[in-house]
Amino acid sequence: MNVKFTHYVIAAATLLFSSNVFAAAPIKIGALFAVTGPAAFLGEPERNSAKMVIDEINKAGGVKGRKLELIVYDTAGDATKAVQLATKLIKDDKVVAIIGPSTTGETMAVIPVAEKEQIPLISCSAGSKITDPIKKWVFKTAQNDALAVGRIYEYLQKTKQTSVSILTVSDGFGASGREQLKVQAAKYGITVVSDDTYGPKDTDMTAQLTKIRGTHSQAIICWGTNPGPAVIAKNARQLGIKTPLFMSHGVSSKKFIELAGEAAEGIKLPSGKVVVADLLANSDQQKKPLMAFVKDYQKHYKAEGDHFGGHAWDAVMLIRHAVENGADTATGIRDQLEKIKGFAGIGGSFNYSAQDHAGLAKDAFVLVEIKNKDWVIVK
Repeated sequence: MNVKFTHYVIAAATLLFSSNVFAAAPIKIGALFAVTGPAAFLGEPERNSAKMVIDEINKAGGVKGRKLELIVYDTAGDATKAVQLATKLIKDDKVVAIIGPSTTGETMAVIPVAEKEQIPLISCSAGSKITDPIKKWVFKTAQNDALAVGRIYEYLQKTKQTSVSILTVSDGFGASGREQLKVQAAKYGITVVSDDTYGPKDTDMTAQLTKIRGTHSQAIICWGTNPGPAVIAKNARQLGIKTPLFMSHGVSSKKFIELAGEAAEGIKLPSGKVVVADLLANSDQQKKPLMAFVKDYQKHYKAEGDHFGGHAWDAVMLIRHAVENGADTATGIRDQLEKIKGFAGIGGSFNYSAQDHAGLAKDAFVLVEIKNKDWVIVK
């Protein structure tokens, strides 16, 4: 074969290969996010983060030459709609995995669908019941509320605050948090002296806070997601309540600070490390991916990458890891997810196993305080 012809063959083969890098069918990933509605502060950054990271993966050549195709549906935070859309993703769109939903209530509603159809579901919600007890096809990236409660109670124990009042929202997230707040109290030498709830759409909680004010508790713990906790912060300020106020990780974004305004000052809460990424020690194995995520999100959306968007980023990257290890079917992805160890993500360092589909330990949280409309780490 002459040299000129050989070069032609090589060039043609190279061109053929490069044009067929994505010739294999894309790997379809479904996503259920509350992009609109009351939980949009969760779903919008989740959708943005998932799209951002999948676009970047595909621009870099995909995963093992396969494109990742993201199919996103907006649940508007509605559990019934989430079930319908999960079914659509599986039956019509033929996805091999689903990321989301954004809330605990939606996730609990979708779990039976994922289990029946044998499709891995990686929830972006925090409720402990999502993965406890273990469901074969269900994983999660949001830090468990059990860990969040433990982080608050450790601080209260350390500061010798032994009596608390709890005020929780009457939805899936609030119910799960309320259960953990009550179950874990005795372990830390804490007494729950007042236990009250509020509705997801309530716009005034002065009645509950007036009752709490009469208990002389040493701390108030509110468990909910925006906008309710911001209303509680404002109501507490209006009532002149000086008792330290703690929130859940469900408000770990700048949106809460915007909603609560001056009433946010001094509030403490457990949070994923992303909101204080720049304050972390260089030795923290999460710092590098956290800083990269924050800068990337800022570049794409001119806003801060937050705790919630990080849940979706982690979910996509965990699926990518599974595909890199040879999985391209629902069963293969599920099996590979269960083997993941030491994955440094946005939410923490993930270690899944057959006995643990939440994958995070208490070091996934830091306790933060709001000072001058920003976050500081509580030492």
